[in-house]
Amino acid sequence: MIGKRLNKVRKERGFTAQEMADRLNVAIRTYRNYESDTTSPSLETLVQIADILDVTTDYLLCREER
Repeated sequence: MIGKRLNKVRKERGFTAQEMADRLNVAIRTYRNYESDTTSPSLETLVQIADILDVTTDYLLCREER
């Protein structure tokens, strides 16, 4: 659900997938699974992602536009 939006915002902010994984303290495979919608991040991780990318969790969850 959030994968496409997560990938888009990450690239807009200039982060690599590896940098995101490192900041979240997860394996690169885990982070890539978030972007491919194979798995969903926990609520805590979703909040961390939103903070890192400076967006709202609602935006990542496709509940609002910017």
